[in-house]
Amino acid sequence: LFLCRQLHTSTNLALLSLAVSDFLVGLVVIPADGIKWKVCWTLSDLMCLVYFTLSITIFVSSVGNIILISVDRYVAICQPLLYQSKMTGKVVSISICVCWLYAFLYSILFLLDNFMYLGKYKSCEGECVIYFSKEVDLFMICVIPFGIIIFLYARVVIVAVSQARAMRSQVTAVTSKTSKRSEIKAVRSLGIIVAVYLACYCPYFVVVYSETHLTILGTPLIVITLSICFLNSLMNPLIYTMLFPWFRKAIKLIVTLQILKPGSSNVNIF
Repeated sequence: LFLCRQLHTSTNLALLSLAVSDFLVGLVVIPADGIKWKVCWTLSDLMCLVYFTLSITIFVSSVGNIILISVDRYVAICQPLLYQSKMTGKVVSISICVCWLYAFLYSILFLLDNFMYLGKYKSCEGECVIYFSKEVDLFMICVIPFGIIIFLYARVVIVAVSQARAMRSQVTAVTSKTSKRSEIKAVRSLGIIVAVYLACYCPYFVVVYSETHLTILGTPLIVITLSICFLNSLMNPLIYTMLFPWFRKAIKLIVTLQILKPGSSNVNIF
């Protein structure tokens, strides 16, 4: 999508990073998780930890990307005059790198005890399990990030609604109206993405921290809720397709190979 110059924006950089997370979930996490739950783990204990390290890194980076998108929309709506100077491409690129680096370091520290004592917590051969602090995981992956996201979007919604009312109460230029409507629509679209994200991940945290051991049709409830988490990565591209017309146009350019034509990077997709 970044072959189109019009898509070279700070928001789309964060969306691209989120798309990479979604892609890695489908490429790495889901296949390995299917092996772990359905058959005996035939790989080494070290590979088991590598799997969990990659999984945690991807999931934490996804949370970080959602927070970054929330911050981007917060600055765009609440501080529009400062947006161009604060959310530059360089700033967002560095933020994305910091997000992924933090996710990786967090996964290493989170699993440090498991790395020091490989296979210590498995009860039998062919099992791939780890030990982790539920309290630390709850606050670092759920409470704090989700609290930040909800707070930022609450502020954004309040400001967006007040701007919409101000637009209706006074005569403004058509271009100004179009710009404001575009911003409000972007906030609504990204808000749906965040809401879907929370809806997919909350059941997992509820099951894990309530220590529920129920089964549905012979399948542990925790496996079902984990599958719902994976479902979020599948739903994100569908959400973009439904909510962003430019996304559909950009995909069409790629599928029809029009991006190979000279000057395709300057095509108007808005």
